[in-house]
Amino acid sequence: MVIMYWILDLVGAVFPWTKTSSNIIWCCLNDNRRRQYQQSTQQQQQQMDSTKATKQENFSGMACSWSKISPIIPILVCFLLVASSICPVAHASKISGDPTANQTFNPEQELKKLKIIRARLKKINKPAVKTIQSPDGDLIDCVLSHRQPAFDHPLLKGQKPLDPPERPKGQNPPGMVTENFQRWTMSGTLCPEGTIPIRRTREQDMMRASSVKRFGRKLRRHVRRDSSSNGHEHAVGYVSGDQYYGAKASINVWAPSVVNQYEFSLSQMWVISGSFGDDLNTIEAGWQVSPELYGDNYPRFFTYWTTDAYQATGCYNLLCSGFVQTNSRIAIGAAISPTSSYNGGQFDISLLIWKDPKHGNWWLEFGSGVLVGYWPSFLFTHLQNHASMVQFGGEVVNSRPSGSHTATQMGSGHFAGEGFGKASYFRNMQVVDWDNSLIPLSNLKVLADHPNCYDIQGGINNFWGNYFYYGGPGRNVRCP
Repeated sequence: MVIMYWILDLVGAVFPWTKTSSNIIWCCLNDNRRRQYQQSTQQQQQQMDSTKATKQENFSGMACSWSKISPIIPILVCFLLVASSICPVAHASKISGDPTANQTFNPEQELKKLKIIRARLKKINKPAVKTIQSPDGDLIDCVLSHRQPAFDHPLLKGQKPLDPPERPKGQNPPGMVTENFQRWTMSGTLCPEGTIPIRRTREQDMMRASSVKRFGRKLRRHVRRDSSSNGHEHAVGYVSGDQYYGAKASINVWAPSVVNQYEFSLSQMWVISGSFGDDLNTIEAGWQVSPELYGDNYPRFFTYWTTDAYQATGCYNLLCSGFVQTNSRIAIGAAISPTSSYNGGQFDISLLIWKDPKHGNWWLEFGSGVLVGYWPSFLFTHLQNHASMVQFGGEVVNSRPSGSHTATQMGSGHFAGEGFGKASYFRNMQVVDWDNSLIPLSNLKVLADHPNCYDIQGGINNFWGNYFYYGGPGRNVRCP
């Protein structure tokens, strides 16, 4: 309907007499003028055949009648233009660099796509005992814990979430979830015991995806930290060369600007094992801003896993069977609140990932001892044993809009050298050793793919232990 109105307006711009009923008035005025002219010259035209006057009157009536029905023309033009929309009309998209450019509208294909989306939504969204409206527009469904997506997995069918595992030595005693850690809890309404909160995936979420088939998954790519990582740029600290059974850090939370739907900015921990080929295993958690996945620019708590280098396994959050959530107060994928501000208040979240020595599952803990859930060990190959690398830091996608480096921010959007209150940070970074003990990092290395765009500076002290500042604005005079 919007298209039809626009076309009518366009036709009206070309033929102004179609836009209003003023043409009818114009017609009648001209009709009167003709009659006055005929009367004034009647004496001079006494010899004229009376049929001429009749023809003039008929012509006048025809002119008026034609003017009155003329708006039919733009309507017909409108329908013709709408009908022609099935033909390629992607020129404007081509200019703007939209990845959907040069696509044609195919009703049969669109109907098929919609059916696929609705079938996938039916699989992802489980029946809710209760639904909570979040202030940011999210719908949070309270789903019975044994009905969550994880238990669609053949090896988990009929099971229930496991009991809490043995926690690493040196970790603080169990605590409570920070009040108002996420926006959806601000109303004070929470999910009942025996259920878990799941952010509902909606049709528009999947329609935004560059690939419906790969919705909820990262792009296939290599993870090596170099400048040829398919548009992904990093500023990270990492340790390798040992056997790791977990990692912990406090991550400063900001709301960086992301310039378009096809980019993201995140800050996270990676627990990694494998050969950096097709067998790469990762477990990931942190916060991210992803307009494509969530439809807004809020920083959101997220998890991820893969066992084949982001090819066919794994997903974000609970968008596939895998991660088993045990917590009824934290919604994975929901927006975080509050966030840090430049020269103002600072907010961070503490995350711990570790391998249960008894059952081998990898658990995720938030804050002071609040268990979120676990990744079953059978999901993985190399990570069934241990990790060979742990990474902390930021990542952005640089799609090079308009041919220049993206202005998507990492962290706070400011360089590491600006320090506390201005640059984003990771602090109190630790790893879990073979004895299930939290220990300080040894030989932390830092690396930025493009330090003129996003950089990193590490350090150690008595209060923050191992830490680093990182991030940047993206495009600037030194990063064209």
